[in-house]
Amino acid sequence: MDRQGHILNPHEDPQLPKELVLKLYKTMTLLNTMDRILYESQRQGRISFYMTNYGEEGTHVGSAAALDDTDLVFGQYREAGVLMYRGYPLDLFMAQCYGNTSDPGKGRQMPVHYGCRERHFVTISSPLATQIPQAVGAAYAIKRADANRAVICYFGEGAASEGDAHAGFNFAATLECPIVFFCRNNGYAISTPTSEQYRGDGIAARGPGYGLLSIRVDGNDVFAVYNATKEARRRAVAENQPFLIEAMTYRIGHHSTSDDSSAYRSVDEVNYWDKQDHPISRLRHHMLNRGWWDDEQEKAWRKSSRRKVGELRRRGGWGHGEPPRVDLKPLVQVMEAFEQAERKPKPSPQQHLFSDVYREMPPHLRKQRAALERHLQHYGEHYPLEHFEK
Repeated sequence: MDRQGHILNPHEDPQLPKELVLKLYKTMTLLNTMDRILYESQRQGRISFYMTNYGEEGTHVGSAAALDDTDLVFGQYREAGVLMYRGYPLDLFMAQCYGNTSDPGKGRQMPVHYGCRERHFVTISSPLATQIPQAVGAAYAIKRADANRAVICYFGEGAASEGDAHAGFNFAATLECPIVFFCRNNGYAISTPTSEQYRGDGIAARGPGYGLLSIRVDGNDVFAVYNATKEARRRAVAENQPFLIEAMTYRIGHHSTSDDSSAYRSVDEVNYWDKQDHPISRLRHHMLNRGWWDDEQEKAWRKSSRRKVGELRRRGGWGHGEPPRVDLKPLVQVMEAFEQAERKPKPSPQQHLFSDVYREMPPHLRKQRAALERHLQHYGEHYPLEHFEK
């Protein structure tokens, strides 16, 4: 699919039904909206940290749509769209970022470290590339169980420089594991451009040296990503053949809220990718070309929630200035989840700081918990205990 949404080769059109294409589009739009709201929330001091997915939405939903619901996902930290595509609710995304009482992780992780057992999405961990050998181990267990499932492991091109990537690739090949390695090559490893990361032909070129089937795909083309992932998964399951996908995309946002990308790349470079080659724009053009979406539907989607969004803005829901230029229906959904997350208290430190480590709490942890309780009884006025669960 080109930048105007036209299929370049009809033989490679996946012929996805209208309902599925609309789901791809709405998931990308909703993810983009959630990113905008939570990014601004961090800037306002409401949450401690955030990482946006701007520009990489196509790699998320295109690959997620090609998987079975039971396939196991190991993410790095910029794959929220995969979990969103599988139906993870907005209120739990928000609860995790706020670390409130609804957070399944009980506030123990930093924001964007999502996880969901029911949706087969392994909890994100901060150290770079540790998920790669872990994913291979899971794939080997699935193979031994003859479970007719696959594992997909996401990582950035920067993580491919880690030793864990070498170990994971080699183990997957020699053990013939049903795994898809999905590399999001977004141009930067934080501030290091790809020109300073490697001298070879990208990441896909490394696959044959390990005995991995490999392909490079346009990561901003959701249909190309879908086709590549679908075939990779088929081979992984049917042939126990590990597969490496390198999806070429671009990280439009900063690496995280701790990063200022203007220090190492130009505004013109970012604007080019945002305006000229965005995965959401490509898919919108395609739907317009097919007659599956039109200006009236876009207007109806906006009109249905304009009044409520106006109320949110008057209450200062998204801060000062003009609202972000996004579809208003997903904005309302995100804002509702956002407000609910802010109202909920944080988990009790006396209860959750010491639990879930041992089946039965050992004496040294009971002693530490008692010490914390005594400390808070004497000096509780120095802590914001009103924000925590009683």
